[in-house]
This record gives sequence, structure tokens and C-alpha cells, in this order.
Amino acid sequence: MRLCELEEKEVINVVDGRCLGNVVDLEFDPHCGQIEALIVPGPGRCFGLFGREYELFIPWKCICKIGPDAVLVQIDIDKCKHKG
Repeated sequence: MRLCELEEKEVINVVDGRCLGNVVDLEFDPHCGQIEALIVPGPGRCFGLFGREYELFIPWKCICKIGPDAVLVQIDIDKCKHKG
């Protein structure tokens, strides 16, 4: 699977059924090259004009399933927030 294919899939949290958005980037371990996290943008500030409040860094171990249309994850959103 290519990143461009992954970017088209919606990320769904199975804990509460919320759609978190789409993958915009990946975080890699520089030493071994493994994917450490998916990065999903958080909600925009003031209609998206002033950037984002935070990004979600979803650890690879929290991915339940990558399907044809969606990526199912099991996360506590507050623990995955990083300032954008």
C-alpha cells in the first residue's frame, strides 16, 4: 500500500465511532525505518484560517484494521493529541 492510498481512507476510532479525519503523514523510526505513528490533523481554528489546534499521533500498535475504505483505530484521543 502506498501513502497516497492510505491518505484516501477515513480514520475511525472504534472506542466511540467518531471519524477522526484522513491520514496526512507518517512518523518513522529513523534507526530501523519502521512506521511509528499515523498523523491525522485535528479540527481547524476559526474555520481553518489560523491553522490547527493539534494533530493526532496515532501509534501503529493502536491500529485495529486497515480496510478498503477506512482505518480502524482504538485510541484515547486526549493521549494522542500533539500541538500542531
